[in-house]
Amino acid sequence: MLLSIGYVVIALLLVTAVVSASAVHLERKRLLALADTAALAAADSLDDPAYYARPGEPGEHLVRLTPDGVRDAVDDHLEASPSHVAGLAVVGTWTDGRTAEVTLTAVSRPPLVSWVTAAWSDGIRLEATARARAG
Repeated sequence: MLLSIGYVVIALLLVTAVVSASAVHLERKRLLALADTAALAAADSLDDPAYYARPGEPGEHLVRLTPDGVRDAVDDHLEASPSHVAGLAVVGTWTDGRTAEVTLTAVSRPPLVSWVTAAWSDGIRLEATARARAG
């Protein structure tokens, strides 16, 4: 009987660890998907003066992304999207004129806290970086 109780306790602790790890993994996937869509929105942002340049002006054939335009597009996208990610923050945005890069961070908390997952009860910091190229 005592051995059975010990096995049940070990099985329950294992279940809490697996459930918590799965929840953190799903939260990371959600953050990565949000970073992907934010990078796509940033790659779609255009430099309006370059886009509406008159023929004959230098640089008319290349429409470049600007750092401010990328940051504004990411902020607008995050405001418009219904994200249920705790502690969501934009760490950084970057562009070389053709590629938009977005880095997001969030905090994931394990749903089941036991002595196995107690070390991470205050949360696990997640970070996701995504790139999208303007075409």
